[in-house]
Amino acid sequence: MRMIAPAALALALVGFGAPGRAQTLQVEYDVTLAGLTLGKADLTSTFEGPKYKMQAGVKLMGLAKLLTGGKGAATAAGTIVGPQPQPASFAITSRSSDDQRTVRMGLASGNVEAVEIVPPIEEKPDRVPVKETDTKGVVDPISALLMPTVSAGTLMDSNNCNRTIPVFDGAARFNVVLSYKETRRAEVPGYRGPVLVCTARYVPVSGHRALRPSTKFMEENKDMSVWLAPLDRQKLLVPLRVSVRTMIGVSVVEASKWAFDDTAGAVPVSGSTQ
Repeated sequence: MRMIAPAALALALVGFGAPGRAQTLQVEYDVTLAGLTLGKADLTSTFEGPKYKMQAGVKLMGLAKLLTGGKGAATAAGTIVGPQPQPASFAITSRSSDDQRTVRMGLASGNVEAVEIVPPIEEKPDRVPVKETDTKGVVDPISALLMPTVSAGTLMDSNNCNRTIPVFDGAARFNVVLSYKETRRAEVPGYRGPVLVCTARYVPVSGHRALRPSTKFMEENKDMSVWLAPLDRQKLLVPLRVSVRTMIGVSVVEASKWAFDDTAGAVPVSGSTQ
């Protein structure tokens, strides 16, 4: 569940529809590990002016569900006014066969104002303390999936891959560093067109357990990538596929359905179908 798990003001505002006219993107994802199906994930993002609301969920199936009982749901809301979203609220509940945890977080202008974690995270000697500065200028893990353009060119400009996403999930602060690899075409039900392929690196900052082998593995992991598909009207990029090598194999979250409902009458993404 923890992997669920990354523009100028004028460009961002021009990219949104008129007030009161909403656009909704619904994406369904298949989740696999080492080639084996683990379950499904879904992401619904609604845009109205510069404001956004997001809902995400994950449900494991088959043996994975039998062994872990794992599932989770998350929500986020905020405003896009620059090169990254500015969330106002974030909440996530993850469940396994023997555990459940809920995190709620309130933010203002990218700064964390309040966090509630139930039950609290267990204290460990090797857990790196979170400093106050670590909670400034951040995005939550769900809002991090919306990537406004950072280039003066088109959404397919390779520079839109080159960014560092500062993420705080309520307990840990880390950076996701993206770099351009290539541009290719992708095809899934509902979308057919170009995607930016970015490599990704995980950089822990605080809240993580420094001595855990998994932390060391992820910090040195060079086998991570994300495919970003464009939403032209919103001037946003959204993950179509995420691949992460784990200690037990490669985990892939890949779109199996892409549906963009634009009630403002926007022109569909170039090369896409709805």
